Amino acid sequence: MTERKKIPIGIEDFAEIINRNCYFVDKTLMIRDILDSGAKVTLFTRPRRFGKTLNMSMLQRFFEKTDNDNSYLFEGLNIMGAGQQYIAHIGKYPVINISLKGMKQPDFETAYATYKDIIKDEFSRHKATVYKANVLDNEEMQRYTSFLDIDAEYSEYNKAIGFLAKCLCKAYNKNVIILIDEYDVPLENSYFRGFYDKMIDLLRSVFESALKTNPSLEFAVLTGCLRISKESIFTGLNNLKVYSISSKQFGEYFGFTQNEVAMLAKYYNVEEKLPVIKEWYDGYLFGTTEIYNPWSVLNYILSISVCINAIQEPYWSNTSSNSIIYKLIRESSEETRGMVEELMNGGSVTVPIYEDTVYADIDVNSDHIWSFLLFTGYLKQINAELRDDMIYLTLMIPNIEVKSIYRRTILQWFKEKTVANSREELFNALISEDIETIEDTICDWLDETISFHDEHENYYHGFLTGLLSGFKGYTLKSNRESGDGRPDLMLLERRKHKLAVIIEIKATKEFTKLEYWCDEALRQIEDNRYETELINDGYQNIIKYGIAFCKKSCMVKKR
Repeated sequence: MTERKKIPIGIEDFAEIINRNCYFVDKTLMIRDILDSGAKVTLFTRPRRFGKTLNMSMLQRFFEKTDNDNSYLFEGLNIMGAGQQYIAHIGKYPVINISLKGMKQPDFETAYATYKDIIKDEFSRHKATVYKANVLDNEEMQRYTSFLDIDAEYSEYNKAIGFLAKCLCKAYNKNVIILIDEYDVPLENSYFRGFYDKMIDLLRSVFESALKTNPSLEFAVLTGCLRISKESIFTGLNNLKVYSISSKQFGEYFGFTQNEVAMLAKYYNVEEKLPVIKEWYDGYLFGTTEIYNPWSVLNYILSISVCINAIQEPYWSNTSSNSIIYKLIRESSEETRGMVEELMNGGSVTVPIYEDTVYADIDVNSDHIWSFLLFTGYLKQINAELRDDMIYLTLMIPNIEVKSIYRRTILQWFKEKTVANSREELFNALISEDIETIEDTICDWLDETISFHDEHENYYHGFLTGLLSGFKGYTLKSNRESGDGRPDLMLLERRKHKLAVIIEIKATKEFTKLEYWCDEALRQIEDNRYETELINDGYQNIIKYGIAFCKKSCMVKKR
């Protein structure tokens, strides 16, 4: 492994990846295709952690004119064989590179202060060149300095990027390339934080100055998760070209293709793990290109290159914002809950999709939420059809990793729901041996929650654990050693040791088998002598329940 290239986890600077001899999945032909497109402003929408920032860094390193020649960074890469007409653009332009991904503050004032810092940093990066060129008049110089000192007026910050482009154009005598990464991060944050309208007003002015009324612009590239247009952020921008995950062009440039993953696995000698990588991290479709999650693939390959039997993990779910999923689950109608259950159980949903969706459209009782889930990577397209001038897509959860996000969110929501609602009826029915009430109450709770049956007994085990946890004077033990095995649940009176409840859980796909599995559960309690430890601890009254589940139905028997 010492002779192999490093795996660049968390490195988003193209130059750093090359200079540190890290493994680079070659996406440089994206440069050729951008030049060939001729678009004045291009927006790429892709999920988080799919290589947008690295690609923007690659564009900057290719196009930006600097004191040092950066062409060596591209030696041996695909763009160098694409033709002289593309190579001729290396190092020929002033470049403004702005990232808005850090604008995740709790209020508008703090977010705006962060934006001012971002502007200051970019003005500072170009300061030496602009001052050396000595092409600004006194008024322009004062204005430039005000951004360095962070004391410009609000109205000036709205036009800051456009003004910097004008200054660079004068200094270089060349039009400017503008790169704006993760442009919609402050919009998502402000929506969930409650200052959405203020952020819309700011960004509308910023983009109008930078992209619409800017004679110094050569071309611009923006990235984000969603195309935001109804708020008129891109008002009058007739030269905007959008490439979403449904676009056939540029599909292979964000994320890893099947061939790229195979090459990675071969390079690090972990080809035997390709089926696992596919099951966990594949499943996306960008245009007509099958795509793997690059962040998760790199993390997993790093893990198994050290220990081939390392366990796969949900790396992407640990980095992404799951607010949309949480809102879907928390505020879902009965119909929406049913659709989520279908997805969780390996099925699909067919829904209308809105390309030009906005955060204000997030309403779990409408169809817009499914568009958000698709464009942000939580669902994948498997079919498309046209109905009454509307595009309907059939969607599924892409892979095991994403499914774990739904699962974890559902369990968190259910935990909060059980805390907020009374569970006393179920508890009292258990200790009073009221079978009918136990069954009715559990079924009522099942109707209220979202079930995923792929884990069968594990799901129902977690479900009952949530319902029976935290009662005063009682301890709930889960899968603890007792007798010759592990009972699923034991509810134990702490102080007086009078009452103990043993629960064994079974799950079946056939409603007619509920009674059979109840009997099997009770037999398991007896055969494994689960009550032995409890008797030794002095418990005088031990109630034994066998509970069998089939989807949202259950049967309870006792002994």
